[in-house]
Amino acid sequence: MNPNDDPSAPASDDAGTPAPGPAPTPRAAPAVASAAAVPTTERASLERTLEQVAQQLLRERRADRRWRMVFRLGWLVVAGVLVWGAASAPQLHKSAPTTPHTALVELRGEIALDTEASAEQMLSGLRSAFEDAGAQAVVLRINSPGGSPVQSGIVHDEILRLKALHKKKVYAVVEEVCASGAYYIAVAADEIFVDKASIVGSIGVLMDGFGFTDVMKKVGVERRLLTAGRNKGMLDPFSPEKPEQVAHAQAMLDQIHQQFITVVREGRGQRLKEDEDTFSGLFWNGEEAVKRGLADRYGTLDMVARDVVKAEEIIDYTPTENVAERLAKRFGAAIGEGAVRAMGGSLRLH
Repeated sequence: MNPNDDPSAPASDDAGTPAPGPAPTPRAAPAVASAAAVPTTERASLERTLEQVAQQLLRERRADRRWRMVFRLGWLVVAGVLVWGAASAPQLHKSAPTTPHTALVELRGEIALDTEASAEQMLSGLRSAFEDAGAQAVVLRINSPGGSPVQSGIVHDEILRLKALHKKKVYAVVEEVCASGAYYIAVAADEIFVDKASIVGSIGVLMDGFGFTDVMKKVGVERRLLTAGRNKGMLDPFSPEKPEQVAHAQAMLDQIHQQFITVVREGRGQRLKEDEDTFSGLFWNGEEAVKRGLADRYGTLDMVARDVVKAEEIIDYTPTENVAERLAKRFGAAIGEGAVRAMGGSLRLH
């Protein structure tokens, strides 16, 4: 070999023919096919996504149409039920006089606006009872811890008016409890009957709340309250108490308490045996209530109707929801819950 020859040149045989060297390494084919395949894959994925979205929208649109139909049918059913209920509701003692009986009106639960013992409900039953010529007397059967002084005052005053107008006696029969606002109403009766274990009294007024100022300081919370009127934020639970505002609230409570005391004294008269505890907010059992003159004697509804009113038949004038109203409320609640679920939400009671 000539030293000047290029060692990288392929060797040749004696005849000058190059000797076979190692096979050349195959080169990768151009990426034309894969480059074209990527957009195709993405396009297919996009088409599938769009198809899924379109199907979902179609399902939701169909669901919306179904719920609209349910709503329409539901309101038609509710309207029909209400019309039927109004047509079929009994008209109490409107067309003809009834036989002699004892009229009953129930006072149940908390005395407050929009409750079973609201002034609106109570007055409806009381007026029907007094206006019935067959009613020999009206009995209030009481199971209530009290409530709003406004609602209690309205019922109390209306009982006095109806008594004077129709010249009929009113008797209060206490079963479990007759306290606070319920007792405010009871003293409008001519007599109060109790069980020896009934709870009676609580002649007082309260206003309750909470204060969070110390907790806010500990956790680093700042109260930001803007008002127009220096007392507009009075007794705000997140602001420090101001003595003049507390005094104002206390004066208001004392005034309402005095109104309560006046009503009790007028209703019970000489029967009331007052002492330092009478108007303190304490309550007593029926036995002690009779001793203190807060109640008159023991008795039940049946005993009062039989032995006092002398009319054993008892007719209940307490306003109640009829079947149609109950069905309408339940059906309406069911429709509302279904609609909320259809929109992806949840129905909660707070």
